[in-house]
Amino acid sequence: MRLHVFPPSPRATKVIALANHLGLDCDLRLVDLFKGWESNAILHYLASKKPQSGLWPSDARDQADVLRWHSWEAAHWFPACAILAFERLIKKLSGQGEPDPAEVARGEKQFHQCAAVLNAHLRGRKWLVGNDLTIADFAVGAPLAVAEAARFPVAEYAEIRRWYGALASLPAWKKALVPLPS
Repeated sequence: MRLHVFPPSPRATKVIALANHLGLDCDLRLVDLFKGWESNAILHYLASKKPQSGLWPSDARDQADVLRWHSWEAAHWFPACAILAFERLIKKLSGQGEPDPAEVARGEKQFHQCAAVLNAHLRGRKWLVGNDLTIADFAVGAPLAVAEAARFPVAEYAEIRRWYGALASLPAWKKALVPLPS
């Protein structure tokens, strides 16, 4: 299977990590940044290739919960993380100047709002949905792949750090990551 990805992107990280986790043989191609599609839909497609993995749950309520987390990730979590990633990492890597303090403040405010929701949900849970790893974990965890380099304010969110630590310890996740400057 051929996958078109842009490896530094958290959107690509989640797709590559899931393909690795499922043991799918993929031909990775660098994508034209002006083309592409929806990474959460790609996660669903990949999980459907190996239904026995359980990454797309068989229970209808759990499926709805995965979709809910995918929607939340796309509408709230990723945009909040993206502000900080752009200001503190992408600008530096692309020579676009220093972070804009107003944008950083806006990003931190949105990050804290979203992180509070995620942290509260993770309390007492190993994974986002049910008791097992699902594609929701890959989707919601992906922006955190740049948390250190982009200085996301995660210190006060113990549940997020614990959960992401479990996700980041997966061999498939480690294999998907691209080294970033700190």
